[in-house]
Amino acid sequence: MKNEIRAYNNILELVGNTPLVKLNRIAENLTGNFYAKVEAFNPGHSSKDRIAIHIIEQAEKAGILTEGSTVIETTSGNTGFSIAMASIIKGYDCILAVSSKSSPDKIDMLRSMGAKVYVCPAHVSADDPRSYYEVAKRLHKETKGSIYINQYFNKLNMEAHYKSTGPEIWEQTGGQITHLVACSGTGGTISGTARFLKEQNPNIKVIGVDAFGSVLKKYHETGELDTNEIYPYRIEGLGKNLIPGATDFSTIDEFIKVTDAESAHTAREISRTEGIFVGYTSGAVMQAIKQLNELNTFDKNSNVVCIFPDHGSRYMSKIYSDQWMEDQGFLNTNTVEETQEIQYVK
Repeated sequence: MKNEIRAYNNILELVGNTPLVKLNRIAENLTGNFYAKVEAFNPGHSSKDRIAIHIIEQAEKAGILTEGSTVIETTSGNTGFSIAMASIIKGYDCILAVSSKSSPDKIDMLRSMGAKVYVCPAHVSADDPRSYYEVAKRLHKETKGSIYINQYFNKLNMEAHYKSTGPEIWEQTGGQITHLVACSGTGGTISGTARFLKEQNPNIKVIGVDAFGSVLKKYHETGELDTNEIYPYRIEGLGKNLIPGATDFSTIDEFIKVTDAESAHTAREISRTEGIFVGYTSGAVMQAIKQLNELNTFDKNSNVVCIFPDHGSRYMSKIYSDQWMEDQGFLNTNTVEETQEIQYVK
């Protein structure tokens, strides 16, 4: 009897079921037990694979997406890569409106995946015709047979994580999770995951990570969109200058803000201590955990799960570039960082 060939039909079948990894050295002085949901194990190297596949497949079931259609989206990079990857497999054209804050690595990756990319200025208001929100809307109107994913206001964003990330974490922790700490951008990851987990145990504490320069924390606390909170910041995929409809704020217990510099250094620290090559937002979520530990948020019995959203390879020209870090003034902070010199053999 011949052995069967065991292979996946295509790359999309690898989405989900990412590992939970215990954090050791970086957490050795923290109170509690800390685990990272490492989303870089998705084939598109980020948690956004989950929403791209879910939203596209729901559109197919509804008959909105058909052969020859074009998929259009706004993205800071990761969602765009996931959509471009899915579009290749499913035979759709892909147009992406990207924030200029996205790293050159991300933009090059999108082009390499066959997407048509429009790079839009990051530091303009959401309703400015040059913003990536408005550019995507315009392209959708101009492109016959297109759909606009609109991850920021698409409830399917949240549903994707409710159906996958939440159940995975619950099963992987044996129901022993006490805290979820996750970055909030569109809010789909934290909201969908939190909704599922709180249905299993309403005592689980859900903490959102926001950026200085973003409006989410204050809106959660006051219900007010305070435009005075808005100013440019560097972390990609975290925070917002508007209130995303894909965020269910009722599932989040509190927010904590982190700085650009500390998040960048902490991302580098994760890579150096845990051997997990992470992106900027992973540094942000770990930095938030450090700050929460100083506030005595956790005890020795806490089982804290944090979501590491993407892979460090997308930030080679940013947080992993000493030149970029120096240009931002980040290497002049009080953070002490061990680095390895490059030795050239002549």
